[in-house]
Amino acid sequence: MSVFVRVPRGTGVSRVHMRWVRDGEPVFTSLKVDRQQNGDTWWRGELEAHNPVTRYRFLLGTTSGVRWLTAFGLTAYDVPDSTDFQLVAYPPAPAWARDAVVYQIFPDRYARSPGADVRETPDWAVRASSWDEPVTPGPDATRVVHGGDLDGIARRLDHVTALGADTVYLTPFFPARSNHRYDAAAFDRVDPLLGGDRALERLSSAARERGLRLIGDLTTNHTGDTHPWFAERPDFYYSKPDGGHVSWLDVPSLPKLNWSGPELRHEFRAIVQKWLAEPYGLSGWRIDVANMTARFGADDWNHEVAALLCRAVLDARPDGLLIAEHGHDATGDLDRDGWHGTMNYAGFTRPVWCWLRGESVPFDGFLGRPEDLPLLGAESLVATMTAFGSQMSWRSWEASWQLLGSHDTARIRTVVGDSERQHVAAGLLFTLPGTPMVFAGDELGLTGGGNESARVPMPWNRPDTWDTTTLGRYRDLIALRKSAPALRRGGLRWVHADGDIVVFLRESTEQTLLVLAARAPAGQIRLAGLPAQAVLENLYGGAQPLHIESDGSTVIDGYGPTVQVWALP
Repeated sequence: MSVFVRVPRGTGVSRVHMRWVRDGEPVFTSLKVDRQQNGDTWWRGELEAHNPVTRYRFLLGTTSGVRWLTAFGLTAYDVPDSTDFQLVAYPPAPAWARDAVVYQIFPDRYARSPGADVRETPDWAVRASSWDEPVTPGPDATRVVHGGDLDGIARRLDHVTALGADTVYLTPFFPARSNHRYDAAAFDRVDPLLGGDRALERLSSAARERGLRLIGDLTTNHTGDTHPWFAERPDFYYSKPDGGHVSWLDVPSLPKLNWSGPELRHEFRAIVQKWLAEPYGLSGWRIDVANMTARFGADDWNHEVAALLCRAVLDARPDGLLIAEHGHDATGDLDRDGWHGTMNYAGFTRPVWCWLRGESVPFDGFLGRPEDLPLLGAESLVATMTAFGSQMSWRSWEASWQLLGSHDTARIRTVVGDSERQHVAAGLLFTLPGTPMVFAGDELGLTGGGNESARVPMPWNRPDTWDTTTLGRYRDLIALRKSAPALRRGGLRWVHADGDIVVFLRESTEQTLLVLAARAPAGQIRLAGLPAQAVLENLYGGAQPLHIESDGSTVIDGYGPTVQVWALP
């Protein structure tokens, strides 16, 4: 395949070499000038996909010395090979995933159908007195059910389509003894509290009619202790020397699965494929705590299990998606023949929180981290995203879900403190690379300082409480993303990052967009390296057109808080 290095004018680059690794040994080849365009020089080289993953980087000869160009950026010193660009020959994520906007639904709290009120309450559950009963954190919080079900979701799908999302991710729908259902009591049927198997069929049909895809949620690290396997197949679990069992994070009701034998692997292959097939027709799975799956002590079959699950998905439907949950660094588990991407908490959520957090944050830590959330500048936002992005292929970054929060975190409105900063956060969500994921209710300005308090029911009965300005911004930003090839398929080039403001380019063959995000007014900034004497039309945010001078520079007013998007002609 052909690879290109675009060298801006005035950088003094006279030669470009590519170093790529074949069978573990570095090989150097020289690039040639392919074309001159808009003052930039494009160098071209050929790269052979000899191994399943081929790492490559560039060595530039410049008037100021030799430089390495890797996914980490341009350096005058050696950097580890882990920051190399990667050409991955394994089957990629399905093409539709690059264009998707994912909407996460926690079934018990999204919507309920008339039939939900007549269902028997199981012995473990406590019924909320009403749909709008406040959620109270505490040891019994996971027992409280508000009665949301799959038919209720089907009745409210028009809200999803009106928002502009096209993929619905459901947290688990299997029987369990909690409202979150990550303690599965079975994988072969839908929880009767949610309406049973037929309700999933109806939801799938309603989604298909609206052009929506459904993604399921599967726990491969553990089950609940009421799952039949726990009593009938002790070899499926890890045991302790004293006769007890190993559990997830020492929660006794969540026994940890042991993936050493073929029988458990056979069972999960069948489970994965059952729900992807008709009449349910899921388009893929999100795997809960994928980082811990098949890892315990000296045992590590994580890659084998990821590959097994991916093969099961693709054998059932070639356009299926497999996303891994990682709360920290997922890069070591990607770019193989397993997970297509991750929930990018480390490389997206946390840096956005640290840049946009409010003056006070009414919760401690981040996904279990025992420290306050620091307030950092835009340069740290970019540095963090670059550090994580440099450790994975571009295609894994694109397939990964970028999110401002989920059912496991505080709400983004609570993190940032007001609607204006949430607008900036949403601007980053929908304009940076990756697949945006919205936790249901964020678009209405819902609040909550922890995973339980964030799982409040959708306020369908109280439209007067909706933040309609935020809802309109989410709709407009999603519409912008859907209409802009550069936002869905383009590359990324950081232009400016300092304190309160960050500016970047999204570039594709069809389009180039300039995006500005500011958390506060930042004064005027001067940008360089843009197409000379161009006029940039504002597509979002309401700012005036930008006029580029003959030297490729322009001055932008430091609006803030704001999101602005301009298009280059």
